[in-house]
Amino acid sequence: PAPKWFDGQRTTQNRQGTLAEYCYTLVNLPHKISRCLHVVNFFKVRPDDMSPVTDSQFKKPEVFLLPKDSKKNPTDITGPIVLQTYRVIADYEKSSRSEMDLKAGEMVDVVEKSESGWWFCQLKNKRGWVPAAYLEPMDGPDESEEQEPNYAGELYVVQKSYTAVEEDELTLKEGETIEVIHKLLDGWWVIRKDEATGYYPSMYLQKSGEENSPVKSELRNRSAPPRRSTIRNAKSIHKQSRKQISQETYRRNSKKYIQSRRNMKGNVKVKANIIAEKNEQEENKSKAQPAVPPRPSKDLIMNRCTESTRRKIM
Repeated sequence: PAPKWFDGQRTTQNRQGTLAEYCYTLVNLPHKISRCLHVVNFFKVRPDDMSPVTDSQFKKPEVFLLPKDSKKNPTDITGPIVLQTYRVIADYEKSSRSEMDLKAGEMVDVVEKSESGWWFCQLKNKRGWVPAAYLEPMDGPDESEEQEPNYAGELYVVQKSYTAVEEDELTLKEGETIEVIHKLLDGWWVIRKDEATGYYPSMYLQKSGEENSPVKSELRNRSAPPRRSTIRNAKSIHKQSRKQISQETYRRNSKKYIQSRRNMKGNVKVKANIIAEKNEQEENKSKAQPAVPPRPSKDLIMNRCTESTRRKIM
């Protein structure tokens, strides 16, 4: 289904029908209303109305988004968002009613970019979900929104099992916990399981601690989007190829991070032991008995002590 915040074609047609019915009713009202100055000016033909809009003059559709707290601040509304245009690199045949057929070289406007790798797009009067791997940006081969790898990793739980098809993918079962180290826009994330790294469909993962939702459950019933490396006859308009990190680089950098994390934990443990030993030594010192003073000499007793004490040593 289309995003809820996006007006569908059916809604637009319903609005056109309602507007036409309103205009018909208005012009059939009594003359004092239907022929008044305001109505006449409203229906007055302008020069622009006589000139059809060409493709070059056609304005890109704009989408208005309301912030989450719009109920609290009704006047605080974001400005219009101009949709991004992408080029199709290869033919794509839809496999469900909610998807859209694509032809190489077509230009589509992206309405919503889902982390699953399925993007909702529109092309003239067509709208539907398409695989992000079949699209390329116009200004260059690389995505400006692509994140950098995060070797610290984010904990995710596998919600649907997947068996690896390519060598650089991982096979996981439902319920396993993994770390996501690179979130890619095509919906195939690089994950880490123990010391192994590989690609896995993001739509089959859920962040640890988050509750499941009906929308996510419905999404997992779909198949994972195709990867760019599996697309045949892909034709790009860019001379340079896309930057891509090899799995060997992911593994090497991941191992370095894991080793540094272990060393850090070891250093923290050693420091903790040293502090504990020092505290124990200080505690033992405070519990020790006070030192016994030396016995005074006979001359000191004879000179400073009382008569009774002096008699005891005589």
